[in-house]
Amino acid sequence: MKPRQKRIALIVGGLASIALAAVLTLNALDSNIALYVTPTEVLAGKAPQGKAFRIGGLVKEGSIKRQDMTVRFVITDTAKEIPVAYTGILPDLFRDGKGAVVQGRLGGDGTFAATEVLAKHDENYMPPEAQHAVDQAQKAQKSPGAPAYK
Repeated sequence: MKPRQKRIALIVGGLASIALAAVLTLNALDSNIALYVTPTEVLAGKAPQGKAFRIGGLVKEGSIKRQDMTVRFVITDTAKEIPVAYTGILPDLFRDGKGAVVQGRLGGDGTFAATEVLAKHDENYMPPEAQHAVDQAQKAQKSPGAPAYK
């Protein structure tokens, strides 16, 4: 093999290695990303199908029902509601009327099977996406003819 052919083979092999590393990295990132959607978007069919995603909003007053380690509650953006089922230990700050973000998958019956529940950590915090969704839903309720999202 000539030196020129060796160099070309080395460059092609290096490029192939870089491409393989990029594909593996992007695949790992894609499988660990959980998109954030609001209850309104879920009910509009904008939620990812067959993938884990996050829903954020407020825990509806009086909706928390406990049965052994399974907790059922409703997450709302004040316009739409999604029932959630979670098996596990809830954060200490998880309460009625407070902000929460749940991660999991939407079941065929419309219930969101949560694998993780995050509660707001102080009185002044709500995830920006959840706060925006709540604000937009409240604006839509005040003016029924106006679109909820700009």
